[in-house]
Amino acid sequence: MIGGERVGAILAAGGSGQRAGVAKQWLVLGGETVLRRSARALAACELVDELVAVVPPGDEPRALADLAGLGKPVKAVAGGPARADSVRNGLAALPECALVLIHDAARPFATPALAREVAQAAAEAGAALAALAATDTVKRAGPGERRVAGTIDRREVWLAQTPQGFRADVLRRAFEAAGPDAALATDECALVERAGGEVRLVPGEPGNFKITSPADVERARARLEAPVAMGIGYDVHPFAPGRKLILGGVEFEGEGDGLLGHSDADICAHAIGDAILGAAGLGDLGRHFPDTDPRWKGVSSLLLLRHIAGLAAERGWRVGNCDVTLAARRPKVAPRADEMRARLAEALGVSPAQVNVKATTGEKLGFVGRAEGIAAHAVALLVRAV
Repeated sequence: MIGGERVGAILAAGGSGQRAGVAKQWLVLGGETVLRRSARALAACELVDELVAVVPPGDEPRALADLAGLGKPVKAVAGGPARADSVRNGLAALPECALVLIHDAARPFATPALAREVAQAAAEAGAALAALAATDTVKRAGPGERRVAGTIDRREVWLAQTPQGFRADVLRRAFEAAGPDAALATDECALVERAGGEVRLVPGEPGNFKITSPADVERARARLEAPVAMGIGYDVHPFAPGRKLILGGVEFEGEGDGLLGHSDADICAHAIGDAILGAAGLGDLGRHFPDTDPRWKGVSSLLLLRHIAGLAAERGWRVGNCDVTLAARRPKVAPRADEMRARLAEALGVSPAQVNVKATTGEKLGFVGRAEGIAAHAVALLVRAV
């Protein structure tokens, strides 16, 4: 609250993300979605009393689940065909708020302090926005032209950011005055300006950039995520009669019983897959391929490995290298290790040089030494894709 007046925050997250190549609000960065990261900054501002996420129609339940636990009341409403329609819907969901902040969910690096400064300025002036003073020389050109038509005094130029803040009645009157033309405005302060209202400038933050293009996605990843990640995988399977023995995608014929498992029980691929999932922060093998799911019954574990590599790629990772050690009395792995490396590498979409396979006999100790089964340990290094 400010002076006893409730403050609401609207997260504009109704876009499809066509320019970035992905729905930006659901992009996972540093272990949380862009939407949640942006909302968390607003929720951490002590002046904000409640939040409304405006998302694509049908995504309201997803937004509510994603924004759970922020410590402030949260609503989710459907957006409209234009930004103005979406903001109106968000505003309608905050009937008790005298002051509102509007923030692009695609700006996940705004700080609670910036939200506070904008809210306080809006309470005094009626409308305010975060903006950066231009530091480069600013040129003017005609629409669609690549010919300089003039130079603008950069001292007069400010680059608009969000959050933007308003007295709710000021914003509602600006929408009414603009009518259908409100859909043409690229931000809400432009509507207040057009209606003759005052808009106060609040110094913005250089790091408060908007994720618009694929290059912006990579910039955001570089800020939040390490360039490499490591994961460890472990798996164990007992021998079982009547089963084929598959290791690293290679069938070892004439070696007696194979391994017991829901899929083909390729323990080598399982350990590597688990290591990749761990490095990417995607849980474990059982979460993605439960043994209660008939889809994975008897399936080649190389298919599972290919799917896991795809999941990691969706998070912006590629496999740098992986190393797996099999603890087994049988079979003899060394003679076919290169064949196994080639099969595993093909499934992962890397070269065989990036995969290493080795084995130990267990020195006749434990279940491995008693030839009751096989254990596998794996390490995977993921590299941030560029």
